[in-house]
This record gives sequence, structure tokens and C-alpha cells, in this order.
Amino acid sequence: MRLFAAVLPPQEIAAELAVEVDRLRRLPGADGLRWTGRPGWHFTLAFYGEVADDLLPDLSDRLARAAHRTAPFRLALAGGGQFGHGRALWAGASGDVAALRLLADRAESAGRRAGVPMGDYRRYQAHLTLARGREAVDVRPYVELLHAFAGRSWTVTELVLVRSNLPTSGMRGEQPRYEAVGRWECGASG
Repeated sequence: MRLFAAVLPPQEIAAELAVEVDRLRRLPGADGLRWTGRPGWHFTLAFYGEVADDLLPDLSDRLARAAHRTAPFRLALAGGGQFGHGRALWAGASGDVAALRLLADRAESAGRRAGVPMGDYRRYQAHLTLARGREAVDVRPYVELLHAFAGRSWTVTELVLVRSNLPTSGMRGEQPRYEAVGRWECGASG
């Protein structure tokens, strides 16, 4: 299974972001980007890639411990930026970003300790991908609009293990399908 650990924004927070994304999609050149659908909005904490079925129980146990060791924390969608000279446009986070980073480090460590082949460690950058471009795109107008964006805060209460089902039809615009395969409450005992 192709898996990653994530924090998912609640529906009312995603609805706020949808209003902002609608504004962005009205900017000139927006049709040159592949926009991520609402079901794909999440903060990836650790990307595991293809995980062998026999590693899943240990990974799940370790993620449960990571969540239980992390107290619930406040987070909000705020600002934004780009990766790869316009190849990815994202919304950022404000609030207890240090707690989000700690949870990401714990999710990364859970994968490594469970035997999931992980790439080189990189310092976590909180981001929720909004759009991607096949080629470099000048996304400065989008980033400028996002700079002023500040959503309401919510309390992060769970860590989610998500399965990513990549598009198979080859149809233009088809999005990956995401399915939660595990959820663990933050700060919960045992």
C-alpha cells in the first residue's frame, strides 16, 4: 500500500480554504496548474511510499504511540508559498507549528523503526498542497494572495495513516483517492 501519515483539517476549515482557492483559481494562468481537490487537502507528516503488508502492524503500533505521546494542539491554515519554482503551490500553517513538527518527526521515526525504507531526513516544512505544475509557473500572484490568508484555528486531535490510490485511468484531471486506514487520538492513553 502507498501510505503516508497526515493531519487532516476539519470540514469547516477546508470550507474556508475552498473560498480562498476559488479566488486563486480566478487569477490569470490558473488553468495551467493542476489543482488539488478538497479530499486531497492534508498536512503530510511522513511519506512512506509503498509499504509491505507485513510492516503495517508495527507501523500502526508505532504511530499510535507517536499520537499518544503528542498532546492535542492548535493549528490554523495561514499564508502560503511555493516549492520548485512554481511546481507546487501550498498553504501554510500558524499556531503550534512546533507541535506539528514534533508529530511529523515522530511519524517519520515510526516509519524508520518499523522498517519502512525512508529517504534522507529533511526538516519538516508544514504545507498543504493546493496545486502543482508540470512546468515552472510564475506563482508569485498566488503566493501574494495567500500571504494575507489566515483561517480560523482548530485543535488537532488525531494522527491519520492514509492510503493513496493513484489515478489509473489516464484521464486528464483525475485525482488520487485517499482513504484513512488508521486513526489515533492525540494525547490518549494506551
